[in-house]
Amino acid sequence: MRILFAAAALLLAAGAQAQVLKCDQASTQTDMNLCADQAYRKSDADLNAAYKEVTERLKDSKAALTQLQTAQKAWLFFRDAECAFSSAGVTGGSAYPMVLSQCLDKLTQARTKELRAYLACEEGDTSCPVPRKP
Repeated sequence: MRILFAAAALLLAAGAQAQVLKCDQASTQTDMNLCADQAYRKSDADLNAAYKEVTERLKDSKAALTQLQTAQKAWLFFRDAECAFSSAGVTGGSAYPMVLSQCLDKLTQARTKELRAYLACEEGDTSCPVPRKP
């Protein structure tokens, strides 16, 4: 629920923002919130691209694909719960959307790195569940 509230606040703020943000020069909390959200959205797009590539490589193994989907759902649940907890200290404050987005961004980048590692396993790595690209 808090995540939805933060997302709605960011969307309202984004609608009011007519100029392109220069995030390295953000000086208001609204701008910092928007920049954090922008960074998270980029990381989320990267995650989705990596996930799609992994699922394409697993298309011939229904069991492995199901396991990945289960793991990804559990990871999303963990990420959202962890970020709700880690941002709880600023709930209701103007920095809440920024803190939440920064957490989502950090964990999303880490998960993307994990998925990409599956795509680059060394030949003979028996701990790698994703087949090498033909």
